[in-house]
Amino acid sequence: MAVLSMYSCSEYNKVLKSTDIDYKYTKSVEYYQNKEYYKALPILEELIGLTRGSQRAEDVYYYYAMSQYGVKDYYMANYYLKSFTKTFSLSPRAEECLFLAAQCSYELSPAYSLDQADTKNAINEYQLFLDKYPASNLKDSANNQIARLNAKLETKAFENASIYEKTMRFKAASSALKEFLKDYPESKYKEEAMYLIVRSNYFFAEGSIEEKKLDRMRATSESYRTFAAAFPQSKWLNEAEDYFKKSEKQIEILSKK
Repeated sequence: MAVLSMYSCSEYNKVLKSTDIDYKYTKSVEYYQNKEYYKALPILEELIGLTRGSQRAEDVYYYYAMSQYGVKDYYMANYYLKSFTKTFSLSPRAEECLFLAAQCSYELSPAYSLDQADTKNAINEYQLFLDKYPASNLKDSANNQIARLNAKLETKAFENASIYEKTMRFKAASSALKEFLKDYPESKYKEEAMYLIVRSNYFFAEGSIEEKKLDRMRATSESYRTFAAAFPQSKWLNEAEDYFKKSEKQIEILSKK
């Protein structure tokens, strides 16, 4: 094994030091095909300059971009894959590279609790791919990835809105949750968001000054009716109904003053 390793190392050094472009290219492709991307990368990087303007330039650039993808350096891969599609826009490989550039941003998309810039970039890049290649065999994959990314943004938006309720900033919570439902009217969080609006409205009304309490209790009752009509079997219905009954009682008292 040691002899083999020494031979392999010696052979690789020979490739690196060689001035034979054809030999270096052949070996770099061999390394790429064997998924030895770290070996292929420095040779291909050198060849980009040596083959610029030649018929081999496209192949070298493609293997270099794909090797970056192979080592999972997604920032670099994204850059070079997109660069390939611009430099070799008529290449039959341009479609694959544009899709994989978006896939790089997908891989960089973090957990929903973190900043979602890469998530938004990925959605935009998949959409660019779909706009450019609407009949692509990869369109279903692109649409599926967009759906996953949008689901992450939806969760992020709901968490951002509901945090106001958790921190007892009830006026802000009601407003933020309503905005969330405007942005995501069919959200999987719709039921919970509507319940939290009822709860937030009630506690906001409860803490209000006397002259504003009546209108705010009415808003609580109205939000309950909307919630109960939309989700008559909700697991939160009993709790929401309790806020409703308390609101109705307050409305009755305050209306007599």
